[in-house]
Amino acid sequence: MPITFPPPPQDKSELETGAAFTPRFDADGLVTAVVTDAKDGELLMVAHMNAEALALTIETGIAHYWSRSRRALWKKGETSGNLQTVEELRTDCDQDAVWLKVSVAGHDATCHTGRRSCFYRTVSVAPEGARLTITGAAPQFDPAEIYGKS
Repeated sequence: MPITFPPPPQDKSELETGAAFTPRFDADGLVTAVVTDAKDGELLMVAHMNAEALALTIETGIAHYWSRSRRALWKKGETSGNLQTVEELRTDCDQDAVWLKVSVAGHDATCHTGRRSCFYRTVSVAPEGARLTITGAAPQFDPAEIYGKS
C-alpha cells in the first residue's frame, strides 16, 4: 500500500513533538530536502520533494526528488549509477524540510558536474564584487560520457 501523508495538525505542539509524520508541503507541493553523506556528514546537495518523491524514498530506501526545472520526478543516480541509499531520514521542527543522510553508490558523486558534492565552490569578496573559487574538488566522472552532453 503506498504511503500517504495526513494533513499537518492544527496544534503546534502536536506538529513539533507528536509522532505523526505530516510534512508541510509549500504552495507548489514541495518540501526542501537537505542531503548529507551518512559517513562523514559532508553536505552533498539540496533538492525538493513532492509527496510522491517522499513516499517513494520512504518505500524504497532510495532517494527520489522532484525536479523543478524539468517538472518531473527523478530517482537520483538512475542514469549515472550514483544511487543514494537513505540511511536516515529526519524532519525539522515544523515538518517543512527533510534531511536525508545517504550512502552514494557508483562514483560516490552526487553533482551532475561529476563532483562528490554540489557545493564545490566558495564565495569570497574581491574588489569587483563577490567571486567564486572551486575548492579543488575534481570531478569523479565525466558528465559528457554519462549524460551525453558536452
